[in-house]
Amino acid sequence: MKRNIVHMDLDAFFVSCERLKNSELEGRPVIIGGGDRGVVASCSYEARYFGVRSAMPIRMALRLCPEAKVIKGDMEMYSNMSHMVTDIIQEKVPLLEKASIDEFYLDLSGMDKFFGCYKWTSEIASFVTKNTGLPISFALSTNKTVSKIGTGEAKPVGRLEIKDLEVKPFLNPLSIKKIPMVGDKTFQLLSRIGIRTIHTLSEMPVLVLQQMIGVNGKELWKKANGIDENPVVPYSERKSISTERTFINDTMDILELKRLISGMTEQLAYQLRQEKWLTSTVVVKIRYANFDTETRQCKISYTSADHTLSKVALELFNKLYTRRMRLRLVGLRFTGLVHGNHQMNLFEDTEEQMNLYQTIDYLKNRFGTGALGRASGFDFEK
Repeated sequence: MKRNIVHMDLDAFFVSCERLKNSELEGRPVIIGGGDRGVVASCSYEARYFGVRSAMPIRMALRLCPEAKVIKGDMEMYSNMSHMVTDIIQEKVPLLEKASIDEFYLDLSGMDKFFGCYKWTSEIASFVTKNTGLPISFALSTNKTVSKIGTGEAKPVGRLEIKDLEVKPFLNPLSIKKIPMVGDKTFQLLSRIGIRTIHTLSEMPVLVLQQMIGVNGKELWKKANGIDENPVVPYSERKSISTERTFINDTMDILELKRLISGMTEQLAYQLRQEKWLTSTVVVKIRYANFDTETRQCKISYTSADHTLSKVALELFNKLYTRRMRLRLVGLRFTGLVHGNHQMNLFEDTEEQMNLYQTIDYLKNRFGTGALGRASGFDFEK
């Protein structure tokens, strides 16, 4: 069966949500992010014209665009609007994958027998904007990679169809940076040997690419040639992420218990970032030797940073553990999750903290999760 895969992306989503609250922001350069030492979480197209982009330090962004309006951002509102858009699309398509808080994949394969897939997608996009006020772009093609690249070329408020015979002519002149898996390091590596367009990359021998960038070389070559067999994965919202420890011998060693909670926090926060989640609620659980079980929770600003989460978890434990009795179990759970590309709380964390976590996660990915840890939660007896 011929595949019909759509990628839909809400245009400047955070900014568009803020403009629903304040119409005076229309047409103005807007930056969503933290304070002077923070980074840009999102920006309007008017700000992008001056060179502002996501993850750029706010200080640099304001030098490029001094007239920009800086707004801290409201992740709870963005999450609610994202759920509203998800519900609208999910009712109208046979298969939906929510790739992030503001982008979606739709599998309309087979529907062209009954509806024109492009016409059907256009009607969905119009319905989203009519019912939420949010602008949305899309591209329809034969697979996820081509449709995602297509949406990027169509934005803002664009609609594009790339048919089978148009895939190569569409991809060839584009920069290799347009391929989703090409980051800055890969781009610099390939640029040094003259590979800057997708056309040049598509003609490279697969073995050469594998020698240069490792196991992903073949996958990159396939994407450059418009090949992507990855399926659209049905959407399901994860409710929580948790871990707990039952002791062989009941304990009331406060220092050891706090070390354990710090270690649990670091483990779960790393998992949040790897799966691109942010949490808004921390729950600590304890079970006494007599099997009495108690929990306590705290609502927080959306984050996946363990220095923030660890502080909250330890405060909850201090309030929860009030009896002079041994414990047989401690547990930690993060709930109220939202899925997005923003791996940290970009509205609060500084550029230095962002760089620190990116380095920590890189080292853990390369050498294993136990290779690096905060001293407060590290088990030195392992």
